[in-house]
Amino acid sequence: MIRAYAVSSVREAEAAAMSGLAEGELMSRAATGLAQVASARLAARSGTGGLHGQSVVVLVGAGNNGGDALFASALLAREGAAVVVVTVAGTVHEAGLLAARDAGVAVLNAVGAHADSAAEISAALGLAELVIDGIVGIGGHPGLSPEIDDLLRGVSDAAYVLAVDLPSGADPNGEVAAQACVFADETVTFIVPKPIHLLPATEPAVGRLTVVDIGVEIDGPPVVERVTRDDVPWLWPRPGPGDDKYTRGVLGIVAGGENYTGAALLAVTAAVCSGAGMVRYVGPSTPTMLVRSQVPEAVIGSGQVQAWLIGPGVDVADDSAEGRAQRVAAQSALDSGLPCVVDAGGLDLIAEPRDTPTLLTPHAGELARLLSRLDVPVDRATVAGAPVTHARRLADLTSCTILLKGSTTLVVPPVSSEGAFRSQADAPAWLATAGSGDVLAGVAGTLLAAGLSPLDAGSVAALVHGLAADAANPGGPVRALDVAHAIPRVVAGLLARPTARP
Repeated sequence: MIRAYAVSSVREAEAAAMSGLAEGELMSRAATGLAQVASARLAARSGTGGLHGQSVVVLVGAGNNGGDALFASALLAREGAAVVVVTVAGTVHEAGLLAARDAGVAVLNAVGAHADSAAEISAALGLAELVIDGIVGIGGHPGLSPEIDDLLRGVSDAAYVLAVDLPSGADPNGEVAAQACVFADETVTFIVPKPIHLLPATEPAVGRLTVVDIGVEIDGPPVVERVTRDDVPWLWPRPGPGDDKYTRGVLGIVAGGENYTGAALLAVTAAVCSGAGMVRYVGPSTPTMLVRSQVPEAVIGSGQVQAWLIGPGVDVADDSAEGRAQRVAAQSALDSGLPCVVDAGGLDLIAEPRDTPTLLTPHAGELARLLSRLDVPVDRATVAGAPVTHARRLADLTSCTILLKGSTTLVVPPVSSEGAFRSQADAPAWLATAGSGDVLAGVAGTLLAAGLSPLDAGSVAALVHGLAADAANPGGPVRALDVAHAIPRVVAGLLARPTARP
């Protein structure tokens, strides 16, 4: 499990550690780790294994983040790199600047009355093979000044951009997407990940994440978690020798309609491929025919179940006889008192807080419509700009866990749960295709029926769904049905990993 901690918790841990160390020791450890990563990336890019003559530009702002970058610049220069520091603040870390000058680093100033030539700075940036972003640290605010934003435009597209702790200009709390920020190829952070590194508003700017241990222990709970492949062996429900199809979990599925016939087939297929003990399908004639012909394992009609999946392909506004019957079936499942996954059309039936374990699976547009109906008007763009805030709001309004679908998927329980929420980024962009959400819902429903909590069911389903998409056709287009069919071998491969329950 990857765990990210609040910036305030990290600062408290740093302060406690520094009280027992020599002055500058933590910064020395951070700078050494940063320089080692930078050196490894340069060596890999050159193919020679050395740094001699390779061009590095270090952008330095005020504060300790800039100090880390300055001390790292000195270490790289001593390894043979041709390093230029560009200061973008009126004052920078004095000891770090002295160390850089002593190591032969060229220092240019980009601000104030004594700024060096813009052409000279631009030339250095244009030639750099590696650019280290040490402008702003975790104490900064979202956004960059127009002057710094303009300066960054001089960085060559071929340069490898390495951010220190976070990409400058990105929100340290990961809540809001900045209009102007650094987009790094890699971010080197210290001690533990922070929310910015795992959340959808900011993760795209982080690039590859490398965490450097500098010997600081952190207490208290994380605010964000990410389930990894190594967690699946202890989270995924495995049948024992005494289990049968009923004890493994029976999932009831109310899905599909005459307008969206394929949703039922995709959801049922995904549930069967995920290892449900039994799937009971309830739906109109056409999707029922498809399910009968393509998924013979499924049982048609209602009966005893452990959990319900409600809503894929359901049109609650359909006023035909079958449409009305499907709405009644969906409402009956929702009112059953059993755990539920509610997707797509089923979300239109959510009208009040729920007292049974429930996972709602909207995309940003559906979440906006649901919030607008239950609370105050909000549009899709607003939700996409601050996804954590709006997912939390819906979770608290409905007493449900919210799985907000996207390139980075959030799984957010109500605040009353007092636990961390989850962030999963396991899927290729090719998975943004019709029907993929029906498959995800089928996996989540299977896990909920097997006894997982809505938080774990949603998180693990998102992970497996993404990995199955990649397995279905690595690096290329995928069909939703192929994703469902890839699930068994993906799960088998994950279960073969060593079990290391925390």
